[in-house]
Amino acid sequence: MTVEEWGKKNNYKSDANVENMGEIKIKSVEYGSKDYGKAIDIRYEILRKPLGLIFTQQQLLAERGQYHLVCKEGDRVLGCLVLMPRSDTQVQMRQVAILEDYRGRGLGGSLVRCSEEYAMELGYQEMIVHARESAVGFYEKLGYARVGECFIEVALPHWKLVKKLARTGHVANTKS
Repeated sequence: MTVEEWGKKNNYKSDANVENMGEIKIKSVEYGSKDYGKAIDIRYEILRKPLGLIFTQQQLLAERGQYHLVCKEGDRVLGCLVLMPRSDTQVQMRQVAILEDYRGRGLGGSLVRCSEEYAMELGYQEMIVHARESAVGFYEKLGYARVGECFIEVALPHWKLVKKLARTGHVANTKS
């Protein structure tokens, strides 16, 4: 299934606690699209800039064959993540970012759960993530388990976490 097919079939509504906000939708976006550009901006501000890092052209070109999901309120992108295939059965979730003003409202959890549903529809059976040490608890609450030892990635301590993907019937997959 292509990103376009999934995006047309599944326009997920978030089940996040979003008081004083409009309707929140989670959707796939195409590499190079306007929303992809907004997601790059969010990823840069939250994940790269604080470490003094930039995206290289080579890094962005490598994302062409990856899957991009965004969390939106109207036309505004509030968060994003990238799914990178590792094998026929395993996909890596990476570059998960939510705008600071919208954290703690359940958007990140909804985005991750929707990415799991998407990955299963694409045939993946396992999701891995290299999580910053400060985010390990977030992923553990979503059913991810640590594997191996702590390691350094982009100058920060990280842990590899893994989750076997299985359908749960969670309300986050309500189609509109």
